[in-house]
Parts: sequence; C-alpha cells; structure tokens
Amino acid sequence: MKRRILIIQGHPDHRAPHLAHALADAYASGAQLQGHEVRQVCVAQLDLSLVRSQEEWERKPVPAALVAVQEELRWAQHLVFFFPLWLGEMPAMLKGFLEQVARPDLVRVQGADGHSSPGLKGRSARLVVTMGMPALFYRGFYGGHGLRSMRRSVLGFMGISPVRQTLIGRVGTLSPHRFESLVHQMQMLGRSAR
Repeated sequence: MKRRILIIQGHPDHRAPHLAHALADAYASGAQLQGHEVRQVCVAQLDLSLVRSQEEWERKPVPAALVAVQEELRWAQHLVFFFPLWLGEMPAMLKGFLEQVARPDLVRVQGADGHSSPGLKGRSARLVVTMGMPALFYRGFYGGHGLRSMRRSVLGFMGISPVRQTLIGRVGTLSPHRFESLVHQMQMLGRSAR
C-alpha cells in the first residue's frame, strides 16, 4: 500500500551535512523507489519564533511560514523525525517548531457533539535519533526520558500512534561500514513506510 510520508529534519544546523541529513535522504530514496509520496520539511530553514504565552498558543495565528507545514501534517499518513539528541532531548529548535505548529486547531478536532478528539489520529510516526553515547546506555540508564516525553506528550496528544524509534549511538566513532549499514536500514524502513 502506497503512503504519504512527511520527513521532518530536526537538526538545527542546515549549513553542513550531518548524519541526520544522510539518513533522511536514504529514507526518502527508499520510500520513493517503492512508490510512496514523500515531502520534506527542514526545521532549521524555517523562520521560527518561540511561543511565549498560553494566549499566543491558543488564540494567535500560526506564523505564515508554518501554515503550509500544518497542511503537510494534515496531508501525511506517516511522519518521520530525524534529529540529534541534545542534553537528553530533542534540540530546542525542534521543540519550538512543534509548539508553533501543534496549535489547538491542528491537535484537537471538535466533533458535532461538542467533544474534541486528537486532530492527527490515524497517523503513525518514527523517530530517528542520533547521539554520542551508546543508545543502550540512553535507554537503560536515562530511561529514554526525552523520547518518551515526545512520544506520549507531543505526538500522542495529537493522536499519532504507533510511534516507533530508531536510536543510533556512538555517532562520533561511526565506521564507514556502520554508516553504510545505517543507510541501508533507512532505505528499507523507507520502502516499508515504517
């Protein structure tokens, strides 16, 4: 079954290629080869400001640069986030992006009976996260707290489920063989739209 996939590149530095960029490109190429429709958003290239109050989040319009991104989120059936782990969490730029696009009119839908339901229900996601420490250490010692929060409190709140994750540790000592293996893994995930 062909799917509509939105890749969200959450690496805050777009000036130089990083592992997250190579992995996103591999995922996209695998998905396109399989006939999936792929669109991409690069958070670092957007004109972003931070949400500074509850009133702003609830009542002020989404910045013009992000209106199209909200439509991409509504369009997508599967979301794939690529980002490095910074201080145990997603980078601040990605968090700020999510706070701006995940406004009430996107994350909650009012039914005819007056009750609201998650606005992006029926979509799935994958988090592809790179980090300097071993991925097992992040999971075991730290409990993967930053990703657990993103899965439950951000994506889960919007109705996105299931949310799978690929954690890639020790990126500072990545061998060419392991890099090629990761590229192949991303291509296979893209082909299966998972």
